[in-house]
Amino acid sequence: MSEVLIADQLAANGQSVLGADYIRKVWTKPGFELATDAWVVTEGADNIVAYGQVTRDVPDIVESWGVVDPEYRARGIGSVLFERIEMRASELLAGIPSSRFRHAIDARDLAAAGMLRARGLQPVRHFWHMQMDLTSPFEPVPPPKGIEISRIEPRDLLAVHTVLQDGFADDWGHHPQPFDQWAGEQARNPRYDPTLWLLARSGRKPVGALTASAAADGGWVDELAVLPQHRRCGIGTTLLGRAFATLAGRGLQRALLNVDAANPAGATELYERVGMRVVDRWDLWGRSLRRSA
Repeated sequence: MSEVLIADQLAANGQSVLGADYIRKVWTKPGFELATDAWVVTEGADNIVAYGQVTRDVPDIVESWGVVDPEYRARGIGSVLFERIEMRASELLAGIPSSRFRHAIDARDLAAAGMLRARGLQPVRHFWHMQMDLTSPFEPVPPPKGIEISRIEPRDLLAVHTVLQDGFADDWGHHPQPFDQWAGEQARNPRYDPTLWLLARSGRKPVGALTASAAADGGWVDELAVLPQHRRCGIGTTLLGRAFATLAGRGLQRALLNVDAANPAGATELYERVGMRVVDRWDLWGRSLRRSA
């Protein structure tokens, strides 16, 4: 499956952002059933030419995604795959009032956009993948006065969770998650590496947190949050700089992250200030299962 995903990205923008690690992470999510929630389209016995999946992280929303190898497009494969995705979404959300169905596509894929619009979906949100090249040495910058930045110990997991939950409370699409559920999902993630995580404290109070991971082709800043009352004083910049330095020290050539293009906390501006650039754009489309706007 990852080969199809990579081929799609290379054809679109000349580089791959997501690969096998992304698919494996989805497969480890609680409630995800590989036999019923993912599909492949094959040519012959072994050649996979398309892949699709659905996930349900909260009871009333199903999100999905699919990709077709560029060499096999314009043959109706995407439409057939999407019909299977819709059917499974309807099964998962049967009997749930006010349920929503969402599907992610490459922002430049006009054919996919036309297919979704014809089926009653509308654009919901725009997202960016941003990248920092790690080809030059990174020197960690001093934290703001009164702020201490440190790597985490096992006892710090609860503090990290609290900062992330509070820091993202106003973000679109945020759903509160109990600590035990969150910690379990982190531990099942094939890229889980808390030695890359950072915590910012003001005195003894945790005020910022960054979680990161390393993949074969680069590092990821998975989540970055600073409590609202401590924003715009340099904590986010310091956390990012420390993360970049650590990832570069492991020999990685780039750091990536995913961000809501309309993030209310000004995250996109922060990432641009530290030198990150947009390398990919993707859109989330949605509708109710009854196809109302």
